Amino acid sequence: MRVPAVAITGIGVVSPYGVGRDRFWQHVRRGCSATQTITEFDASPYGCTVAAPVPHVTIDDAMAIEERAPGLPAERGGRPDPRRYSRASLIAVIAASEAWRDAGLRAGEPGAGVIVGSGAGGIDVAERQYGDYYSGDYHRVSPYAIPVSIVGIVSSEISIALGLRGPSHVLSTGCTSSTDAIGYAAGMVRHGEADVVVTGGADACATPGMLFGFGRMRAASTHFNDRPTEASRPFDRDRDGFVLGEGAWILTLERLDRARARGARVYATVDGYGSTCDAYHRVQMDPEGVEIVRCMQIALSRAGRQPGDIGYVSFHGTSTVLNDAVESRCVRQVFGAVADRVPGSSIKSMIGHPQGASGAAGIVASAMALAEGMLPPTINLQNKDPDCNLDYVANLARRASVDFALCNCLGFGSKNSAIVLGRT
Repeated sequence: MRVPAVAITGIGVVSPYGVGRDRFWQHVRRGCSATQTITEFDASPYGCTVAAPVPHVTIDDAMAIEERAPGLPAERGGRPDPRRYSRASLIAVIAASEAWRDAGLRAGEPGAGVIVGSGAGGIDVAERQYGDYYSGDYHRVSPYAIPVSIVGIVSSEISIALGLRGPSHVLSTGCTSSTDAIGYAAGMVRHGEADVVVTGGADACATPGMLFGFGRMRAASTHFNDRPTEASRPFDRDRDGFVLGEGAWILTLERLDRARARGARVYATVDGYGSTCDAYHRVQMDPEGVEIVRCMQIALSRAGRQPGDIGYVSFHGTSTVLNDAVESRCVRQVFGAVADRVPGSSIKSMIGHPQGASGAAGIVASAMALAEGMLPPTINLQNKDPDCNLDYVANLARRASVDFALCNCLGFGSKNSAIVLGRT
């Protein structure tokens, strides 16, 4: 029995460049860094003073949330109250609204579900509200503090905003959250468990507590505080850690035959998903990379593809010393004799590391690359690390007609995920 193909028919984005898919793609194509000096709070005690945050967004932003299906709790039929959103939920709703309209779907589509990934959910609300509590300002603690800050509310806000009454879930597997969400969502569509699934990821965790925590781990870049746009530099020998990023990258998935029957635009197909665990360490990846290799091989096998079929690799590429070298070595092992002929890049060089949303960011960029024949660059790659010896599309975008892309995502807790996309 032939397995149905799963199509990406809508894309919505809120990125460090602002609101909108086209704005994101245009900046990425041009190799524009979104990293900047942190101004929302005093970051000087944390070592790292740079990040790639999402600009201030409101309910009234360009995605016209009022076009959603009716119904927000406590203001049903009325204007949504932005105080009852975390930043992650707000940008997720805005991106989902764009993806939904981009797909040409109607409000309240029957049989539609939501599966999104988020690493930290409403961490901004939690930090503020616990700060008020521990400082004794009890009257400032909102009765909405818990429901607004929990990770699971992100999918619910999308379901409410779009009137979607199918399954509504959040996967929180760290950095791999959104890749896993897209993999699970594609499986639901493929096996007829939902006609349409809104999926992807959202995280907004450039917050004092998160920056402090990553600083204590010595995971964040500290050597480029005076040159923010140069701080994220995957595969470069001078890299010294990642840059915290933020954003929401949301897709609509449906069966390819259904999409074609209704005349929908198809950006790409989700052809295969793999997931493994090193079972090695809560923070560090296994330097041997055995399970990273197996993860990519599983995704390729499920997509029915060989390494030679792949024309582009979306690297996880965080700009950390060990991770970039290990991932490069694993990609070389998977691709073998053709490794030097397969270009790849890390868009984290431009948008930083948006944590649980990072996989979806790479998948969106890859889908756009397949659709438009333009590979995004890895910027700030001035002196390639000898341990990173592949083609990383250094500094300038490259025209190329690509049929299949492999999108990697690696995370804390030894998790590895990969998705193969195809061009239609």
